[in-house]
Amino acid sequence: MDFSEARKTILNVLARTDLHHVPKLINWIKNSDDIDNFMVDNKKTILRSIADNIRDYLPLEAMFPSETMAIQKTQQNPKPTLHVDAFLYEEETVDSLCDEGKMSRNFCLNCGSHRTALIEFISHSFSISELQFLFHHVLPDLMGKLVVDVGSRLGAVLYGGYLYSAAAQLVGVEISKEFVKLQTMIVEKYGFNDRVQVIHADICSQNVLVQNADVLIMNNVFEYFMEPKDQVRAWEFISQSFRKKGALLVTVPSIQEALVSLQETNRASAIDDWLEEVPIDYSAYVQSDTDLDSLKQIHLYRVV
Repeated sequence: MDFSEARKTILNVLARTDLHHVPKLINWIKNSDDIDNFMVDNKKTILRSIADNIRDYLPLEAMFPSETMAIQKTQQNPKPTLHVDAFLYEEETVDSLCDEGKMSRNFCLNCGSHRTALIEFISHSFSISELQFLFHHVLPDLMGKLVVDVGSRLGAVLYGGYLYSAAAQLVGVEISKEFVKLQTMIVEKYGFNDRVQVIHADICSQNVLVQNADVLIMNNVFEYFMEPKDQVRAWEFISQSFRKKGALLVTVPSIQEALVSLQETNRASAIDDWLEEVPIDYSAYVQSDTDLDSLKQIHLYRVV
């Protein structure tokens, strides 16, 4: 059965369905795991394989002992917080770990009682579904473009960009030697090195690279890894160097939120002279594993 015949069959089924059941049927088509099983593509399978590989080299919280600041800030959060990397641990994997007792979604409000509350999960990586949303619905065609991921960490953006876009080059800039080594291993193992490069450096030393970037991606990149004064310095560098007209900047969270949290209110209000925010249709990508709240943390800007 070709597309035309399949489309006609589906429309016939809808036409013969009781009117009050049509919305329920359409919702099932849009969100059912039964439909998702027909849509599992080879690219998602490769990303899941990469995640499986990386988990073998990291502790459960996916942080190296050298990340003392990130560990300390996580522990200092007023609400009990656990770093669960969204690229490595999809929702089903988290459920399995909770069932095995290796992870918990709850903490006890009064030790020994049944009063519990949800643990707050944070991630420094995009999930696989977020990567699909980013490259299929947020960013335009990247044919021939240079994409730079600031603080590339596990390399999820690089792998997703390689599989889901036609970007000419994807460059990760990562300050941690351990993560650079990990990314380099994956890039070589999966044959991504024709378009992917990982640089061990502070982003503030990469002026030429940032100036030439067509797309700059910054996912929770500074807050947990730099002192506030160093975060301000990094934002100053980005705002001065990333000036190519029409270039795109992706941030999580919004720039305004990041700068206000640093008490850089004046700088946040002045970004209109540098960037314009591009609206994102968050409802354009709805699958059974989609976390709409996470998608809404993704913001897109264009250099004016």
